Amino acid sequence: MMRPAVYSLRRWLLGWLLASTALIGSVAMIDTWDEAVDTANEVSDRVLAGSALAIAERVIVAEDGSLEVDIPYVALEMLTSAAQDRVFYRVDGPPGTFITGYQNLPSIPRREGQAVAFGNAAFRGEPIRMAVLARSASTGISSVPFTVTVAETTMARAQLTRTILIRSALRLLFMILGAAVIVWVAVTLSLRPLYRFSEAIAERNPDDLHPISQRVPNEVQGVVDTVNSFMVRLEGALDALRHFTGNASHQLRTPLAIVRTQLALASRATDLDEARKAVRKADEAVGDAEHILAQLLSMARIDASARSSTMREMDLAELVRGMTADHVPQAADAGIDLGFEGDCEVRVSVEPLLIGELMKNLIGNALLYAGTGSEVTVRVQMVEGAPLLEVEDNGPGIPAEKREQVLKRFERGGRNDQTGAGLGLPIVEEIARLHGASMSLTEGEGSRGLKVLIRFPAAA
Repeated sequence: MMRPAVYSLRRWLLGWLLASTALIGSVAMIDTWDEAVDTANEVSDRVLAGSALAIAERVIVAEDGSLEVDIPYVALEMLTSAAQDRVFYRVDGPPGTFITGYQNLPSIPRREGQAVAFGNAAFRGEPIRMAVLARSASTGISSVPFTVTVAETTMARAQLTRTILIRSALRLLFMILGAAVIVWVAVTLSLRPLYRFSEAIAERNPDDLHPISQRVPNEVQGVVDTVNSFMVRLEGALDALRHFTGNASHQLRTPLAIVRTQLALASRATDLDEARKAVRKADEAVGDAEHILAQLLSMARIDASARSSTMREMDLAELVRGMTADHVPQAADAGIDLGFEGDCEVRVSVEPLLIGELMKNLIGNALLYAGTGSEVTVRVQMVEGAPLLEVEDNGPGIPAEKREQVLKRFERGGRNDQTGAGLGLPIVEEIARLHGASMSLTEGEGSRGLKVLIRFPAAA
């Protein structure tokens, strides 16, 4: 038999954590990349705009009406960076008039009313970021429009973007690793009660089937309850097996000894009649052993049915009527009048197999002990709202002082102490108890015989 695959709960949880955080981290890194690009552009664009504004403030109108500009060193100095970006600028006067700077530097369209326009372009084979500022220089009488274009390569921006992204990735990685360590430690600590639970079971004696009282988390309490329930059922099954084997060995010892004795007498018999007499007694002992074994098996079936039976609502009168009819031929052979009384429907929740065993023992006892020429009556009726089952005979009965004794296993009393295994009435009482019913023994009509009453609980 192949052993089922075993997996680690700790590794399973850790795997799910890493897979989910990796997926979430990938989405977060994509978002972080976009945010890093926007942040780098925003920071650098402010510097570009400041540089363009510094140049624009140095644009003046000459005496001849033309525009002049003295490029301040600080305007370009603020664009320098550790990434060694190159800086370009261009100043244009009225449309079509170039004043100074890099004449081939491209321009970008600017919307009406927009003070500074930003955009990306390429210059001398390199990507650049541009800022275009529109201003006017006053002559005292009129204004002369001009534009200042400032551009720089994008190495610093890319470096800033990478720095932001790498730091974010390192923080995310640290968070994932920290969460993994926390999960590993938390699961290890959480599983300790299960380890102690396992050790408590492993250290137990095989015969110790008492419920385990080890404290465990609520999520595992269901497993512990199931194990405890199984152990209780197992203990009950083992007790039933011990009782069966113990009772069988005790009760079958006498019949088997009789069989061996009679067979020994038969083997030493000097004539055929003596041998036949010994064999007949041995056969009777075998019959007694068979009856005892059948009763013991009935007790075992009752124990098994108590653990697995399913009650269902039925008409008790109809059920018992049919079972009584099945015993009429046996009663006729014994010279006993067996009858049934009860016409109304009596609904009760029962297990049919157990009720069949109960009726078999009640009627069998009555036919065995009542005697030839007796009457046995089975009744089903409603008394004070509760179903009542009666089996009454007019035989010799059982003395009042022995009625409690006959309800014990292997105890015989009263009518014929040499017949039976002493299990019939205990079986009946056990089945009645499983149905929530009570059993009592009284005298029959006219203070004769025996009446067995089984009172079922009243319907809700």
